[in-house]
Amino acid sequence: MGLVDEIAEARIRSAVERGEFDDLEGAGRPLSLEDDSLVPPELRMAYKVLCNAGYVPEEVRLRRVVAELEDLLGTLDAGAHDRALKRLALLRSRLGAVRGSAANLQLEGHYYRKLMERLAQEHPSEPTAGSQK
Repeated sequence: MGLVDEIAEARIRSAVERGEFDDLEGAGRPLSLEDDSLVPPELRMAYKVLCNAGYVPEEVRLRRVVAELEDLLGTLDAGAHDRALKRLALLRSRLGAVRGSAANLQLEGHYYRKLMERLAQEHPSEPTAGSQK
């Protein structure tokens, strides 16, 4: 979680503690997650059919696979760990291609370095990949 996210979470927690959200309209009722107001009217039916068929956009699928692989990294032996890192790099590049832009290198680079430091602590005999960036 980034600094901005942490600040936002802290402010939300303090607002909840002060009771600022207690009298909001719709409090205690379920959210309507069917809001398609941002989808152009001529595409809404197609989107609904795809959603009901279980289709997930490629970016969402890739993000899910990347997150699962990142969670798995700490549990792998050295050989599988190296293969997983290569797969992770490939998935990240595919994700950047699907987005149509380069990945946010500042944020992902910071996360990557922290991940490499943690993995180096768990696997001290292996060289770290942090020196590559």
